[in-house]
Order: sequence, then structure tokens, then C-alpha cells
Amino acid sequence: MSEQKIVHVHLPKNEAFKTTLTAGKHELISDEPESVKGGQDAGPDPYDYLLMGLGSCTLMTVKMYAERKGWELEDLYLELRHNKRHAEDCAECEDPKSKIDYIEKELIVKGDLTKEQLEKLLDISKKCPVHRTLEGDITIASSLSKS
Repeated sequence: MSEQKIVHVHLPKNEAFKTTLTAGKHELISDEPESVKGGQDAGPDPYDYLLMGLGSCTLMTVKMYAERKGWELEDLYLELRHNKRHAEDCAECEDPKSKIDYIEKELIVKGDLTKEQLEKLLDISKKCPVHRTLEGDITIASSLSKS
């Protein structure tokens, strides 16, 4: 079993949405855009962080695979987009507003690679641990404590 990750998130009383995220010695800020009442756009929003986690994991996995194979990569980029779409298979659902999350990943590879190598990298990009987690069954156990 892998090491359990612990992240702390703090939303102070005097902030509308601006949160401080701490992972070990790293501290980040998250916020809502100014288009959301109270948002200051002081940092990426939570969905941005979700996409960034998926993107960084994807590129790390692709690069490790290419290096193991000895393939020459000049550079790797990933463009990710997220939106909510009406679930086609949910036309008869109890909630007519049901939507599914839809993430698009576009892998951009610079290097002298064959079409077969590029197709393999695309396939490998779907196997990063975060991608697998997001497509798998997830259980989130929530609890409450008062300080």
C-alpha cells in the first residue's frame, strides 16, 4: 500500500473563498473568479487544480515511458478542458438537470516520432495514476470534528 497523502485546506473567517492549501512544505492559494460574488481570483479555482493534477501526472507518465523506450522527445504539452454535459443516458433520470463532468486532454508532442510511437504515447497518457483514479470507483469518507 502506498503512503497516505495528507493535504490541509484552510478558509479563514475573513475570506469569502480564498483558501490556503498546504501539502508538506508547499503552500498554494485557491479562489473563485471575480465573476463569482466574493471571488477575488487570487489563485486557480478547485477545478483548475483538478486539471493540473491530472495534467502533471499524465505528462510525467508519458515522459517516463518514452525515456524507458529511448524515444527522443523534445517537449511535451497537455491542454485540458473541463465542462459539464447533459448525460445522454440520463434523459429519463429523476433529475432532468443531471449532467456529467467531461474532461478533454490534448497531448502535444514535439519530437521525431513515428505514428505508432505517437499512438502508444496517447495510450500511455490514459494510464497515469490520477487518470485511473478519476475513471475508477472513488469512495470519499467524510467526517466532522470541532476544534
